[in-house]
Amino acid sequence: MSLPGIDFPGVGTGLAILRDGKLLLYRRTRPPEAGHWNIVGGKVDHMEHSMQAARREAEEESGLEIGSLEFLAISEQIFDSDRHHWISVIYKTTDISGEARVMEPEKLPEFGWFALDDLPAPLSRFAADAVRALASA
Repeated sequence: MSLPGIDFPGVGTGLAILRDGKLLLYRRTRPPEAGHWNIVGGKVDHMEHSMQAARREAEEESGLEIGSLEFLAISEQIFDSDRHHWISVIYKTTDISGEARVMEPEKLPEFGWFALDDLPAPLSRFAADAVRALASA
């Protein structure tokens, strides 16, 4: 069985969640970029719109309720060392309710709200693309 992102380019999505001028980031435990800080997101399922996938992934990973989304950027990541290749549609939102929490401790054990001028390191390439797009928006 072929795996998206490993055997052929995968389609992913992400969501830059902003509250009071701060960006929600989670620390990853799995490749690619294990140990890096990342926006929430994941794989787009077959026949699922990327916007719906971004909302689904964000709600599953953060516990927040997500309202309206706005397109932010396209990001392509190729990781030779981990043999991953993803093309991702990134959205942004400030339309959230609830409190962020750790929902998937085996994948995303730690999170925080960070000012865009005071981000943790290392930042994933995916999150860096989102931050660049936010800065130019």
